[in-house]
Amino acid sequence: MKANKPRRRPKTPASRSTGRYVLRLFVAGATARSRRAVLRARRLCESDLEHNYELEVIDIYQQPGLARVNQIIATPTLIREFPRPVRRFIGNLLNTAGLFAELDLRTEGTTAV
Repeated sequence: MKANKPRRRPKTPASRSTGRYVLRLFVAGATARSRRAVLRARRLCESDLEHNYELEVIDIYQQPGLARVNQIIATPTLIREFPRPVRRFIGNLLNTAGLFAELDLRTEGTTAV
């Protein structure tokens, strides 16, 4: 008889040793609003985090299970999965200062404000 082993959560794509930010952007469909959110998130990451990030874009219509598991109630929602603790930003991604403060993203040893 086999003993039930506890199931481990799949590892995030980034390991702790790399120190990279792991971000998830949840959008709703292929709307203009979703496309703008994806473009803004990518621009912000490239300009402020350089190559120190991994961004996963998730369409809640195509992957409703992930939306449920992550408790997504509105889109766009940007979640910082790693480093822990998990932080989230819901809504317009135009306010970069608010976004970086809310997600506690640091660039080159400084805190974004």
